Amino acid sequence: MSKTITVSYQGSPYYQIEIQKNFSFLADKLKHLEYSGKKVCIISDSNVAPLYIEEIKSLLAPICSFCTSFVFEAGESSKNTETVSQVYEHLIQHKFDRKDFLVALGGGVVGDLTGFVAATYLRGIDFIQIPTTLLAQTDSSIGGKTGVDFMQYKNMVGAFYMPKLVYMNISVLKTLPERQFSAGTAELIKHGFIKNKTYTNFIQEQSEKIMAQNDTAMEEVIYQSCQIKRDVVERDPKEQGERALLNFGHTIGHAIEKLSDFSLYHGECVALGMVSAAYLSFRFGSLTEEELEYLKETILRYHLPVKLNNFPHTPEEILAVTKLDKKMESGKVKFILLKNLGEAFITKELTDEEILSGIAYIL
Repeated sequence: MSKTITVSYQGSPYYQIEIQKNFSFLADKLKHLEYSGKKVCIISDSNVAPLYIEEIKSLLAPICSFCTSFVFEAGESSKNTETVSQVYEHLIQHKFDRKDFLVALGGGVVGDLTGFVAATYLRGIDFIQIPTTLLAQTDSSIGGKTGVDFMQYKNMVGAFYMPKLVYMNISVLKTLPERQFSAGTAELIKHGFIKNKTYTNFIQEQSEKIMAQNDTAMEEVIYQSCQIKRDVVERDPKEQGERALLNFGHTIGHAIEKLSDFSLYHGECVALGMVSAAYLSFRFGSLTEEELEYLKETILRYHLPVKLNNFPHTPEEILAVTKLDKKMESGKVKFILLKNLGEAFITKELTDEEILSGIAYIL
């Protein structure tokens, strides 16, 4: 089992996404990228490091001149400029230069933070992604979005900076707690809803196999999601237009995530945001009631929420937080709605009252 997807940037092939069942090809890939004899820093978190960091070190140490690691406390609360400063200090102390490279070993928080460090340390140092969660493998590791949270604002400080390789070992997903794996499925569900109705149907029909992590089903769903993400980011690498469609479910989702103080997982919040946006799409006549119910049924099959129970915040409070989002444009909330279950569009025309009705639908 092995699949490779090439991602182009500015018109030329730039990096590869490797979908593998183990880490055995990693060293060869890094030799091919001419990282032999370079220094490497593996950046990970306190959840992932105990599982995989020694294995990755054992693979990289023989080809690198120096191998070190930096491990921070797992969780969104570590995704900030303070942690970034600590990584800078670690790299400076170990005399890393522009010819050396970083490895992001972990989920979306690790990938976003490592990418931001790579983009800014010495004005740019190479990095590779080794995503270990389903969310990171199907979404956040691809496309070069990097960043950290600033005060109460999610991903407010960041840069577009491409990795040199994305190496996915899908067997690591079997170590994820069920709730975290389930949360990761929200992004692959999203890809189908915004871009590919056939893929949407596949996701629903294969839900039992995917939730059971059947190898064949998992390889296919990750491959399909990565292709959709690749195609979008190639056409719009810096989110000037079409790439914003990938934010389907994220506008309200990010607000809920923040107001829950990150007690709800990103994917759970995105699922709720997708239901809210689908309801607004139904209300404005682009989705049928049957399509709305199909969307909710698909989400439920992956053990994700379609209602937010006992949430201690009002629709007005959720709306207020959406207006702190970096996706605001000229004072208007940029919203992603659906034309059908496989095609999305961008609107900035929703009134506060309309958005509130979408929020109220999931409460």
